[in-house]
Parts: sequence; structure tokens; C-alpha cells
Amino acid sequence: MDHSQDAPQQDSSQGSSGDTLLIRRAEASDVAAIVAMLTDDPLGATRESPDDLTPYLAAHTRLAADPNQHLVVAERAGKVVGTLQLTLIPGLSRRAATRSLIEGVRVHADERGSGLGTLLIEWAVETSRAEGCRLVQLTSDATREDAHRFYERLGFVASHVGFKLQL
Repeated sequence: MDHSQDAPQQDSSQGSSGDTLLIRRAEASDVAAIVAMLTDDPLGATRESPDDLTPYLAAHTRLAADPNQHLVVAERAGKVVGTLQLTLIPGLSRRAATRSLIEGVRVHADERGSGLGTLLIEWAVETSRAEGCRLVQLTSDATREDAHRFYERLGFVASHVGFKLQL
């Protein structure tokens, strides 16, 4: 399995303005734009703190050093317009299958409805396949009904009940 530090870059599509979309590994200089997208959301607005990027930059450093983490951004015309984190999880279950976990999917308000979310998820699924994963999983807050329909349209099945414990 290739655990290269560089996320595969992909020129995914042409926008309505003809600008090419690039999906690439997130850099420290992208953190403010990522946090802005995490905050521009009813749930994120209550749990993110864009005024102090220090913990986000520290997290980026940890993510960048871990070969099982792919924090990526979608960039169009030099602007970060989307993001997600793909985590590879080696395991013993399912005959020692590696699975991937998609987290933190966000699309900039200017790009919502453009198909960018679909391109990001397709990138994550293809990258998971290339990394030898046998399963791609994600969670979505129970209140995000539009997101649930989106993931189901892409072939994901709501097959499990998730639990979380705040620490």
C-alpha cells in the first residue's frame, strides 16, 4: 500500500468560468480558509474558533506528518473552495481490511450546488480504492438531512447507528 506523503493531485473539472479545479494536499497557508469553511455552517459556527488559528495549525502539523491522513483542499483560480479529511484505518476485522474515514467535508458557499461536493467525495473514494481500502465510511450529524440525501445519492448506505462521547 502506498502511504506517500503527497495526496494525489487531481485536475477534476472545469467550472462555469473555465477555471480548472485542483484537489491537493492542504498546506499550513490553507488553514485559515479551511477554518472559515468549517465555521460557515450552523453546527460549525457553534464549535469552531476562527479568531485563534494556533490549535488548527498544530493539528495541521500532526496531520501532515501522518501518512494515513490526507487533508485536502479543492482550489479553483487560486482560491480554496472545498476541503475534506480522508483517514486510512488499518484493521483486523473484515479479514484485515483497511478502511477509510471521510471527515470534515465542506464546500465554500460560492460553490454549493456546483457539483464540487460530488467531486470531493469521488476523489476520496478513488483515493481509498488506490490505497487498498475495502470500505469507505463517514458520519453525518443527525440534523443534516440534506447531507444524508447527498451521501445516499452517491451510494453510501445508512447501515449503522453512530455514538459519540464528548471528552
